[in-house]
Amino acid sequence: MSIPFPPMKRPLVAILRGIKPDEADAIVSALIEAGMTAIEIPLNSPEPFRSIETAVKRAPADVLIGAGTVLTVAEVDRLHDVGGRLLVSPNVDVEVLARAGERAMVTMPGVFSPTEALLAARTGASSLKFFPASVLGAAGITAIRAVLPPNLMIAAVGGVSDQNFADYVKAGISAFGLGSSLYKPGMTAVDIAIRAKATIEAYDAAIRRAP
Repeated sequence: MSIPFPPMKRPLVAILRGIKPDEADAIVSALIEAGMTAIEIPLNSPEPFRSIETAVKRAPADVLIGAGTVLTVAEVDRLHDVGGRLLVSPNVDVEVLARAGERAMVTMPGVFSPTEALLAARTGASSLKFFPASVLGAAGITAIRAVLPPNLMIAAVGGVSDQNFADYVKAGISAFGLGSSLYKPGMTAVDIAIRAKATIEAYDAAIRRAP
C-alpha cells in the first residue's frame, strides 16, 4: 500500500540525530513554532522511541513525526505503537516498506542509484531520500529523476543546508532532509529556533528565485 507524501508548504524534514528524551519536548516545540512540519528522530539516538512518543504528543496533526534509520519490521511496529507516521530508512528494504505501508506510514527510503530508486518506487515508497546528496549533486539527482514516476517526491539529504538550497531548487528539487546544519547534540532549543528560522528564510528565498 502506497501512502502519498502529504502536501506541505515547506517539505523540510528536521533530523534530530542524538537527541535525548528529556530534550525532545523543548526542541520539537521550537522547530514547530519556527514552521517545520516534519521531524525525524533516528533510531541510533538515545532511547529514540521515548523521544518520538514525546514529539507525537507535542505536535499538531499536520506535523509529521517519525523515525530515521529504521532497519527492521519490528522497528516499524514499535514506531507505529508510539504514534509515529513518518518512516525514514538508509536503504530499500522491501519487507520494511511493505509493513510501513500496512501501518499507513509515509515512507522515505534512502537511495543512491537508479536501481535502488526504481525498486523503492515499485515497492510503493511515498518519497525517495537521495543520500548523500553532496556526492550526487543536483545534476546527479536530476539525471536519475528522469526515469522515475513524475509525481514521486524527491528529497536531497546529506550536505544540504540553507547555504546551498538554491543549487537544488534550480534543478527542480524542493524537498530536503536537514541534519547537522539544523541540529547537533548539545544544542539548546533557543539555538535550534535560530537555525530553523534562518533555514526557513533561506528556503523561501530559494523558492521565490526559482525559474
